[in-house]
Amino acid sequence: MARRSASSLLHQKDENASPANLFRRRQALEARLGLRLLTRTTRSVASTEAGERLIETLGPALKEIDAKVAALTEMRERPAGTVRITAPEHAARTLLWPVVDRITRAYPDIQIEVNVASGLTDIVAQRFDAGIRLGERLERDMVAVRIGPRLRMATVGAPAYLAGRGKPETPRDLPEHACINLRMANGDNYAWEYQRDGRELKVRVDGQLVLNDGEIAMAAAIAGHGLAHLVEDRVAPLLADGSLVRVLEDWCEPFDGYFLYYPSRRQPSAAFGLLLDALRYRG
Repeated sequence: MARRSASSLLHQKDENASPANLFRRRQALEARLGLRLLTRTTRSVASTEAGERLIETLGPALKEIDAKVAALTEMRERPAGTVRITAPEHAARTLLWPVVDRITRAYPDIQIEVNVASGLTDIVAQRFDAGIRLGERLERDMVAVRIGPRLRMATVGAPAYLAGRGKPETPRDLPEHACINLRMANGDNYAWEYQRDGRELKVRVDGQLVLNDGEIAMAAAIAGHGLAHLVEDRVAPLLADGSLVRVLEDWCEPFDGYFLYYPSRRQPSAAFGLLLDALRYRG
């Protein structure tokens, strides 16, 4: 059996601190050191010179250990540390930022790093604590937690554009229209996705503009450059005030929304647990 250190012999759980156990531990420590640490008479027990020196030597170290244990306990009670998370722009703006704003105000010892990226990210290789992606694009071997409702896409155009070109009746009419393409992180243009009555269609569109930002695509649609295909909640206020008009609505069915995912083998920190609980969708 491996020989135990002096500190391990001194520090045992309280439930083992019976007189008999303490006596055996003292004997074991004295045998290891080859020194007597206590002198005992019929009326008293006192430290020997070696015992006093041992206390003087170990005392500061034991106090430091106690302080560090107390700091860890405080960390549990007052979450601290850094959380790194990657998310697409829409999820970062609509779901993640409101939570980050609230948590960082309430917990000044928590630092949150948000990486906005449209492509799939290897969160393990790039040392992120978690990522946010649509449900159908989750990585394997990950814990996935829903953080938002189901979503819908909306194909929209400016009233002036539609007055001049007419409205598409089906997604197959889109090649006859000017469309605003969105470039994905992998370099491909996003194929507009539609579904109705269990029938799915993906349409490659064409137009003068190729963008990699949804906000600019929305501005381009408002300016009359063509049709855009964007998340419904992004364009809802513009539909309400008439700046944009929706087409092909009956081809846009709801789909799984955003999930937060993280490695199943990673033990989440208290700070991460706080963020996860705040993001969890309860609708």
